[in-house]
Amino acid sequence: MNKQNKTILSGIQPSGRLHLGNYFGAIRQHLDFQHKGDAFYFIANYHSLTSVQNGGDLRQYTFDVALDYLALGMDPEKCTFFAQSDVPQVLELSWILGTLTPVSMMEKGVSYKDKVAQGLQPNIGLFTYPILQAADILIYHSDLVPVGADQKQNIEISRDLAGRFNRIYNGDYLRIPEPFIVESVATVPGVDGRKMSKSYDNTIDIFDSGKALKKKVMSVVTDSTPLEEPKDPDKCNVYALIRLFASEEKNREIRDKYSSGGFGYGHAKKELLTLIEEFFSGARDRREYLAKRPDTIWDMLRDGGKKARDRAEIVMQPVREATGVVRHFETQ
Repeated sequence: MNKQNKTILSGIQPSGRLHLGNYFGAIRQHLDFQHKGDAFYFIANYHSLTSVQNGGDLRQYTFDVALDYLALGMDPEKCTFFAQSDVPQVLELSWILGTLTPVSMMEKGVSYKDKVAQGLQPNIGLFTYPILQAADILIYHSDLVPVGADQKQNIEISRDLAGRFNRIYNGDYLRIPEPFIVESVATVPGVDGRKMSKSYDNTIDIFDSGKALKKKVMSVVTDSTPLEEPKDPDKCNVYALIRLFASEEKNREIRDKYSSGGFGYGHAKKELLTLIEEFFSGARDRREYLAKRPDTIWDMLRDGGKKARDRAEIVMQPVREATGVVRHFETQ
């Protein structure tokens, strides 16, 4: 498939500081795909309201996500990067899609059940999350939605709702997107060995540094194998993190040390600390520079929001006409 001419859509929630799981699970792919098509990337601040209910925090998280993405290499000249809340059409479409959605479809939502199991309050916003996500996808005529396998169900819901709308209103109003399962998505262990997640409070943040970074790295859970004995790197949380950062040559070197004995988990953690610091050193410098220029960040989001609104309106106007929803004003 030629992705170069495709519209690519993805988003990330501003619900706290971005961590290594976010980077290897999504951000790395976002940075890659901005060069492979007409990419739309949004900061999903409406979605974050299901868990973040402090206005000051949400504004700061939104700013920080934009700052982090730009520092890590997002180029607003090569993609459309914006805040979800700058595109009111997405809520318009979400309501319309909601009127066509069977309750049973939402009740089968695996993501909803997982989030409730993690301790999130089971509110209606969380329950109907896939409908808003469908609107996010469909409002830009997205062709490809790169996701991990765990998000495939939500893409199928988007496809189902687009097809349902088109059948009911007898036209090709909404483009049916294709899920693009990113096979290289890494499962990143947190410091406690479970999947890295803010919900588990086990993260190493991308821009942690100094004593804070060292404390987290040194707290990664390991077994009690003595220093002098050989160790299995494939059963070690520290090595699972190391291999995300190290070159093939460095990986082989560290695996040999594990197998040979005399290489303790403390040594491995020091290797990991160095690798993290080196990997993000350039991005850390760019972030420090951009953080002193907040107007640049907000201006970039405003420009991206304008581009996204223009695209969304192309999709939304025929949808309004089809449904008979009449507006007596124009969006500026």
